[in-house]
Amino acid sequence: MELQLYNTMTRQKEVFTPIKPPHVGLYTCGPTVYNFAHIGNLRTYVFSDILKRVLTYNGFKVKHVMNITDVGHLTGDRDMGEDKLESGARREGKSAWEIAEYYTQAFKKDLKKLNIIEPTIWCKATDTIDDQIALIRTLEEKGYTYRTSDGIYFDTAKFPDYTKLSHQDLDALKEGARVERNPEKRNATDFALWKFSPPEAHRQMEWDSPWGVGFPGWHIECSAMSMKYLGDMLDIHCGGTDHIDVHHTNEIAQSEAATGKTFFRFWMHGAFLIIAGGKKMAKSEGNFLTLSKSIEENRIDPLAYRFATFQTHYRKPMEFSPDAIAAAQNGWQHLRNQVRTLMDATEPGRADVDYQTKFQQATNNDLNMPQALAVVQELLKSDLSPDVKLATVFDFDQVLGLDLKQTSTGQALPDDIASLVEARQNARETKQWALSDSLRDEIQSKGFVVQDTPQGMKVYKP
Repeated sequence: MELQLYNTMTRQKEVFTPIKPPHVGLYTCGPTVYNFAHIGNLRTYVFSDILKRVLTYNGFKVKHVMNITDVGHLTGDRDMGEDKLESGARREGKSAWEIAEYYTQAFKKDLKKLNIIEPTIWCKATDTIDDQIALIRTLEEKGYTYRTSDGIYFDTAKFPDYTKLSHQDLDALKEGARVERNPEKRNATDFALWKFSPPEAHRQMEWDSPWGVGFPGWHIECSAMSMKYLGDMLDIHCGGTDHIDVHHTNEIAQSEAATGKTFFRFWMHGAFLIIAGGKKMAKSEGNFLTLSKSIEENRIDPLAYRFATFQTHYRKPMEFSPDAIAAAQNGWQHLRNQVRTLMDATEPGRADVDYQTKFQQATNNDLNMPQALAVVQELLKSDLSPDVKLATVFDFDQVLGLDLKQTSTGQALPDDIASLVEARQNARETKQWALSDSLRDEIQSKGFVVQDTPQGMKVYKP
């Protein structure tokens, strides 16, 4: 079955075939580790996780590389302002290295909570300084660079296809770039490959280079690391839509200028998370919500948020509100309850081929997860036998990543809940229905689900 993916470069869906089948090289732009990832960021990582799972479901062998930006990303995307890690260190009274390590581990914990499969290779910008310097030297030898008082810059005028990813009018792009103006740039869209350490202040992260002491620009790391770890398997590059106009555009320019070859065949981008007022969620806007603050502290399982992201296609903005996440929590719990009922009744048999085909048709249509969820519900409401339904939904979970096999009623209940359950069972046996309902409400108020089934009462933590 063909896998069709939307390619930002061509602005259309295309049949995906890897450069070296069955192997796929996948590069995901990772976090800048100066603060917690917000749930908008995490939506993008769920999207790339679904992509990887769909590739695997189609029989491909995925080599996934994700970078950790722990140096070089300035507060202004146009190479102006302070390094975000240095700013974070001052904010929290720690070293930049401590900040990077702390938020790297926090990010990895968030991925685990969302059941996002870790990349094959993690790579840090600070671990690949020599590779970045080597790439800049290649660009210098080919005549693409020039020097200013604050760094070594890429001359975008020497790369005629500079806007081929963003499809923007170059004059409009130049005007946007003037918001953060550096008078020493030859062109407003030129970008830093290497920044010099300011003479008046010591940086915590700086290195020697052929051009002087300093640190790499933000964009050069992704080019150096993707080419180092993926070699000639530059199949798919992922990120958020906010990376299209600057970061990914600059990656392409510097990489193709250096190698003379196409830098990644497919470019895929996830849309923003929108909050009240129609604004995108962003740290720069001060309106970002983290997984722990907006999800877990409201007694919502992170997997319910993963489920919520499936309601909207990854290329469309997703609206986030308390009502929306509550609805997603209910939908996720309903799915778990359906699976739980099947698990209580039977063991998995053999998956149904027709439903597997329907599900794969949905996911292979540019990761159409809303349609995939519709297939899941169609399956569970079908007349197929319970063992076939269970096997098929477990098969689907290879892509969904909702850990449905972990759905179980065999968990031990706390003593206070067990006492309430026993009391409710006695009330039901003596037909004290009002007391039974009251005890059910009390159990549920403590965060447990109560189900009355033909096999008896089932109580569990969702």
